[in-house]
Amino acid sequence: MAVMGDWNFADVWEAVAAAVPDAPCQVQGERSFSWSGFDGRANLLAADLLDAGLVHQSKVAAYLYNCPEYLETYFAAFKAGTVPVNTNYRYGPEEITYLFDNADAEAVVFHAEFTPLLDQVQVRLPKVRRWYVVADGNPEPDWAVPYQGVVSGKGGPVTPRWGRSGDDILMLYTGGTTGMPKGVMYRQDDLFMALGGGGNALLGAPPAAGLDELASRISGPGPRMLAACPLMHGTGQWSSFVAMGMGGSITTLRSRRFDAHELWQTVQDKQANAVAIVGDAFAKPMLAALDDNPGKYDLSSLTLISSSGVMWSHEVKDGLLKHHPSMVLFDSFGSTEAVGLGGSVAVPGQAPDTAKFQLGERVRVFTEDGKAVEPGSDEVGMVALAGYLPLGYYKDPEKSGATFRVIDGVRYSIPGDYATVNADGSLRLLGRGSVCINTGGEKVFPEEVEEVLKQHEAVRDAVCVGVPDERFGEAIVAVVEPADGAAIDAEALIGHVKDRLARYKSPRHVVVVDTIGRSPAGKVDYKGLRALALERTGA
Repeated sequence: MAVMGDWNFADVWEAVAAAVPDAPCQVQGERSFSWSGFDGRANLLAADLLDAGLVHQSKVAAYLYNCPEYLETYFAAFKAGTVPVNTNYRYGPEEITYLFDNADAEAVVFHAEFTPLLDQVQVRLPKVRRWYVVADGNPEPDWAVPYQGVVSGKGGPVTPRWGRSGDDILMLYTGGTTGMPKGVMYRQDDLFMALGGGGNALLGAPPAAGLDELASRISGPGPRMLAACPLMHGTGQWSSFVAMGMGGSITTLRSRRFDAHELWQTVQDKQANAVAIVGDAFAKPMLAALDDNPGKYDLSSLTLISSSGVMWSHEVKDGLLKHHPSMVLFDSFGSTEAVGLGGSVAVPGQAPDTAKFQLGERVRVFTEDGKAVEPGSDEVGMVALAGYLPLGYYKDPEKSGATFRVIDGVRYSIPGDYATVNADGSLRLLGRGSVCINTGGEKVFPEEVEEVLKQHEAVRDAVCVGVPDERFGEAIVAVVEPADGAAIDAEALIGHVKDRLARYKSPRHVVVVDTIGRSPAGKVDYKGLRALALERTGA
């Protein structure tokens, strides 16, 4: 029985399964698993993990595309008292080897498509005790256990001899914009509370009576959420946790490349209430699909589109609301290390400016010397969150100490986002300091310039990087992906920025590329694009 301060996701989801056993839980195409089916299959996988010799807080990696088996693997790991670990399915052999070794993975659940890559690295990962292959039409290796065979039998509830607690860990690896991936460690109780306490941020305080009260709040099937973004990313994964905590179901798309038409058709077919995305990388093609096919899709069930992880532009929000005025667009400002830094709500006639957020109640903005930034001062500071925070980075005390700091006796997460505080107390996000460009002694945050570039009709996507400059130290280069059929006029684009921002923030060079190459989570390879900019400009 969970009590205050001891919330564990296995306990929560088991309580939900008992409350609405026949309600849908995981849906993909024609495949659908009820809450009781989800619970039963996770029990069988948890039992097999224990039979394989995994112990308390052993690591279980999910190397999967979006599918029902993703969150099923997480549920099984929680039940067994082990630690689920996300895996970026775009990684190559060296990155996969690094991640599984760094995470001390002892079990890996993977799609058969990844077999050729794993064949290359398996011998270098002796800590892995069990490989589980999820069938997807590709050849399955004889060295892996067929996942479907494990979860197809009959079995009862699983409670490991070490029990479960809110101190059990969930670990989410984040690549960020620089450096190797880092495993962010959350106590399950802290993450549960950071996500709203009870799986419903609208209800405020967590259920005081624990699981019984939580279950009593669920009188029937909960919200139907479509996770359009990858479950390997915190936005998709943790948005799913919130919906599931309300007895909801998670629908995932069948395609392994994002298809906006498939998304809208799925919203119509599955009567989705909410969609989780990551910024303009998803929202722009979604808007284009609606613009090209006005009135084609029935969106009447949809009440919410939520985004987190990267900025979501004002113009795209406006466009989406014109197609479906009765929905709400929620833009969450946060990161893996800091859930709930701020939020922005857009409704028809009131789509807030890009990068402007209302601060969360436990958020402060500090200068680098630890002084609070005063509203309306135009002073730049780092955004800091107190409250339910990660324990730190796995096996990296140095980075943990740099990100999680104590100021005036309060522990904060300060992941590196810079901002100013407007006179009304709202926050104007500038970007990550790790990719800040210093030109002529002025700091320029690339994301601020990128958002202005993306407002130009000829631009589909843009990234700004700094290259060496004899006069200014660094010069700003705009790496630009054109919109379909558009030609980029470099001088006009630079003038577009000068008209909207301080002149020192305008690019000195423009490099045109076929694609920016964002990850499925919307992240950018700044290091790779900077190398391209150096080559193209000769800097």
